[in-house]
Amino acid sequence: MPRSLRCIGAVRISTPPNPRSEQHNMSLQVREADRQFYRDHLEDFLPDVIIDVHTHIWRKEFRVPTYTSTRGPVWPRRVAEENTVEELLDTYAHMFPGKQVTPLIFGWPERDVDLERTNAYTSWAARRHQLPALLVTTPSWSASEVEERVRKGGFIGLKPYVDQAPPHIPAQEITIYDFLPRQQLEVADAHGWLVMLHLPRPARLRDPLNLEHLLEIEATYPNLKLIVAHIGRAYCEEDVGEAFTILRASRQLLFDFSANTNIKVMEQALRTVGPQRIVFGSDLPVVRMRMRRICEDGRYVNLVPPGLYGDLHDDPHMREVSTAEGERLTFFLYEELLAFRRAAEVCGLGSAEIADVFYGNAARLIAMVERR
Repeated sequence: MPRSLRCIGAVRISTPPNPRSEQHNMSLQVREADRQFYRDHLEDFLPDVIIDVHTHIWRKEFRVPTYTSTRGPVWPRRVAEENTVEELLDTYAHMFPGKQVTPLIFGWPERDVDLERTNAYTSWAARRHQLPALLVTTPSWSASEVEERVRKGGFIGLKPYVDQAPPHIPAQEITIYDFLPRQQLEVADAHGWLVMLHLPRPARLRDPLNLEHLLEIEATYPNLKLIVAHIGRAYCEEDVGEAFTILRASRQLLFDFSANTNIKVMEQALRTVGPQRIVFGSDLPVVRMRMRRICEDGRYVNLVPPGLYGDLHDDPHMREVSTAEGERLTFFLYEELLAFRRAAEVCGLGSAEIADVFYGNAARLIAMVERR
C-alpha cells in the first residue's frame, strides 16, 4: 500500500492512509466500542506524532516448525501467526486515527523463527518504508560479525533476547550476559548503538543480579543507548521490590512501557528516572489482543473473551471471562496507554513531557545514532 513519507528532524514519519475496509488487516477488528474508548481516553491525550520503539515484524514462512520454545510465555503467539510491515502500518491507521506513527521495527526474536530470514526481512522493510530498525542477535556472533550485519542491514542497534541464550542454560538461571555478551556490548558502545533489552530471570526487575548487571553495563558501556523493555517485565507491583531504589543510581538507562498496564509500576518508573528517560513502546502485534490484565499473588493474568485464543487450560497467564464481559474488552494496547495516562496524571506530567515520552525522547535517541 503506498504511503507518503515526510522527514521531521532525523525521523521519518509515515502518514497513515484513510482507514478503509478491515480487509486490510483481517486479524484486527475495530468495533465501535473501541473507537469510543479511543475518543474518550486517548485521542486528546496522545500527541499528533508518535514513535513506537517496540514492534515486531515477521512472515509466517519464517517459522521453524521443529522448535518449541520453553523459555517464555506461550500466550503472545496466540495473537498473530505473522505481522508483516504492511500489517503493522495498517494497524496504526486503524488504532490511531488522526495520528502519525513511526515504528522502530525488529523481527520476532525467539528460536522458532529463522533468524537470518527475519533480519533480512526487517532490513528490507526498513529501507522500503524508511523506518529505523534493530538487528535480532544471537550470542554466538563475534563483535566483527555483529558490526558487519548492522552495517549491511542498515540497522541502528541490537535486539538481543533471552530465548537466544545457549540451550543448556536453565531458563531460570539465564543472565543478561548469556544472550548479550560483552563483545557485542563493546561494539555497540563503540558505535553508540541502541540496544533493546528484555530482562531474564523469574524475579524480573527486582532480581538482584539483573540490577547489578544493568548498572554495570551503564558504567562500562556509557555510549550505547540501553532501553529496558516492558519496564523490566514488572507487570505487577511485586515484580519491583527495591529495584527503583537501587536504580536511582542510574543516569542513562531508559525504559519502555510496552505490554505493561500497571499504573503503580509506571508511576514508580516516572518518579525514579523522570519522563526524559521513558519511551513509548507497544509490542505490536501482541497488544492487538483483546484483554484486561489483573495481578493475583504477584502473577499477572490476562482476562480474555471466551473462545478467542484457543485452549487456555494450561496457561497460568490467561483466563477466559464471561461472554458479556468479553464483549466489553478492548485492545491490550489501549489498556496500556490508558494506564500510562493515569500514571502521567498522578505524576503531574505536562503536555511537553508527554510529547517527549511518545516522540521527542525516541527522536533524539535515533538522531544520535544516525549522526555517528
